[in-house]
Amino acid sequence: MERKKNISMPVIKRLPKYHRYLSDLLINDVETISSKELGEKIGFTATQIRQDLNCLGDFGQQGFGYKVKELFNEISEILGLSNGYKMIIIGAGNIGQAIANHNKVHGLDFELAGIFDVNPKLIGLKIQDIEVTDIDELVSFLRATPMDIGVVCVSKNNAQAVADVMVKNGIKGIWNFAPVDLELPEEIVLENVYLIESLLTLSCLMNDRT
Repeated sequence: MERKKNISMPVIKRLPKYHRYLSDLLINDVETISSKELGEKIGFTATQIRQDLNCLGDFGQQGFGYKVKELFNEISEILGLSNGYKMIIIGAGNIGQAIANHNKVHGLDFELAGIFDVNPKLIGLKIQDIEVTDIDELVSFLRATPMDIGVVCVSKNNAQAVADVMVKNGIKGIWNFAPVDLELPEEIVLENVYLIESLLTLSCLMNDRT
């Protein structure tokens, strides 16, 4: 099956949700599923399902539906889950610890290789068997052990400086949890997660219903 190129960003944003629901179907030994059934589970229309999956390649057969395992494997490949990306977390506070634990719980194939912080009270703490290291050792660590992803869980005042150090030392993608817009070279992939903006979106939607 030939995979299609240039998948649109809206479809890419929906792929993790497909991956999660297909994983549940596999756990429950579901072998095939129609676009209507999958749409009902995910909350998408059958038309949306067919349009999205058609962007990925030639999946499904009319009257037979989609092969769950085949579709799950292909989406996993598109998501890069077979690449074995290595990542580090900068900031071992509540968010950093939650991410470290979340990655382990969900069995994702992202190797967490280091956690760094400036707080003496956190340095030496073990999170998922990884000892929190003084951020002063970050540069030497990155030079000795190339990493793919850097997770920024520091204050907005320190986020840009941390990102600059990581980019300068080979990080290819940054997952940013700091409430600030980072300025990065075009070749660096950036994904922002602004928790407060998500909360404010919820508040707005609730307010709209009053």
